[in-house]
Amino acid sequence: MTKKVLLSAFALALFVAAFVSWKLLWAGTGFNKDKYYLYIKTGMSYDGLLDLLKKDTVIKSPYFFDLLSKQRNYPANIKAGKYEIKKGMNLVSIVRMLKNGRQAPVRLVITKLRTKENLAALVGRHFECDSASMLGFLNNNDTLEKYGLDSNTVMSSVFPDSYSYFWNSTPSKIFKKLFAERESFWNEQRKEEAKEHGLNPVTAYILASIVEEETNKKEDKGLIASTYLNRISKGMKLSADPTIKFAMKDFELKRIYEKYLSVESPYNTYKYTGLPPGPICTPQQSTIDSVITSPKTNYLYFVAKADFSGYSNFSETFEQHLIFAKEYQKALDSEMIKAKQQVK
Repeated sequence: MTKKVLLSAFALALFVAAFVSWKLLWAGTGFNKDKYYLYIKTGMSYDGLLDLLKKDTVIKSPYFFDLLSKQRNYPANIKAGKYEIKKGMNLVSIVRMLKNGRQAPVRLVITKLRTKENLAALVGRHFECDSASMLGFLNNNDTLEKYGLDSNTVMSSVFPDSYSYFWNSTPSKIFKKLFAERESFWNEQRKEEAKEHGLNPVTAYILASIVEEETNKKEDKGLIASTYLNRISKGMKLSADPTIKFAMKDFELKRIYEKYLSVESPYNTYKYTGLPPGPICTPQQSTIDSVITSPKTNYLYFVAKADFSGYSNFSETFEQHLIFAKEYQKALDSEMIKAKQQVK
């Protein structure tokens, strides 16, 4: 072989090496946005992944991705999850990230939820598992027994907050982190404060959920909790309007009419004494604290103030309560008349 041929072969080899290096080490993404989230479902095959990358034009050269993946033995090490591919990433970095399973975290932000179905739907929108599987977990008493919970009380372990997970987390793993937050909140001091009010972590949460629905005024929360605790101690029905909304699953009700009070449900506190079997929403942690540190009072009744400030008037006697109630009813009727006149 002549020197010229050798030089040509060497030059060609350098060119090929440079070309391959360019394909592997330079920007290998094919999309225009700043990032692309790749969702690899549990059980997805390597061919299925390649088809997805081609379909969404995630990478410029599926051929070189395939070449590198097989060289790195990635087809045998596919890990399900959500992966963030940034614009301009090279193929070496992409394959390394996928093979190592370096997922992008998923933030589950819980604010006020009212039902297990609400939580299941939220999970279904953010994770690989669907709402049905999450709801199935929340309704499985055998599974919940090890947490000291059942399908009624399970939501007492759901605290409004922001939680970080992997996209392919199972319902069990999702709930386990929620329960850990619950355990962290209920330290010995809070447990003792709850006990002094005749409550435990579950019943305090249930009462707090009612208080949460009654008012957003921090100053009134402890007083409302005290009123309900006084009713419980006297064997009175709680007669809490928010429990009627929950029992009817109609959270848009503005007024609770007498015809609603006979709805058949263990959550109807106009019909059954004591606390309902489970919470009616996910209260703020501050509301739970207001419940377990509520002051000792003799209040048995409360009603919204007629000035529509959001605060309540509290009474020890039914007679005094009727006076405040009539004031509020009169103001409410007046507002409704004004609203009707404006419509006309």
